Amino acid sequence: MKLLAIFTLIAGMFTHLLANAGETGTAGQIPQAQAIASQWLALLDKDQFTESWKQSATLLQQSVPQHQWQEAMNNIRTSLGTVMSRQLKSAEARSSLPGAPDGEYVVIQYETRYTNKAAAIETITPMKEKDGTWHVAGYYIR
Repeated sequence: MKLLAIFTLIAGMFTHLLANAGETGTAGQIPQAQAIASQWLALLDKDQFTESWKQSATLLQQSVPQHQWQEAMNNIRTSLGTVMSRQLKSAEARSSLPGAPDGEYVVIQYETRYTNKAAAIETITPMKEKDGTWHVAGYYIR
């Protein structure tokens, strides 16, 4: 009887570990996705729009041609002005997003202040590519 109780306890712990393994997949990688997002935003902050496109996810590159990306970012960033401050608002791991294929994503929002816009919300979405690396798949400012 004691052996059965120990086996049940071990089996329960193993089942719990397996059940929670999926939860820590993307959620556990939020810091890595945030680091990629910060590096990528630094490119935008330095007006390196072509390089930001080159370092973005294949999904973004296939959706927006490089010249359109560069023109759009130049227009948007010129009208907003220089980044004065940027504070992390939230970061959430997701496995699906509207209009995007299922995968591993982290939706990150920053409260950002520009010289010409006092309060903006930047949303940046890194995704895990097939090769296991994280790249930015989406970006918009509200």
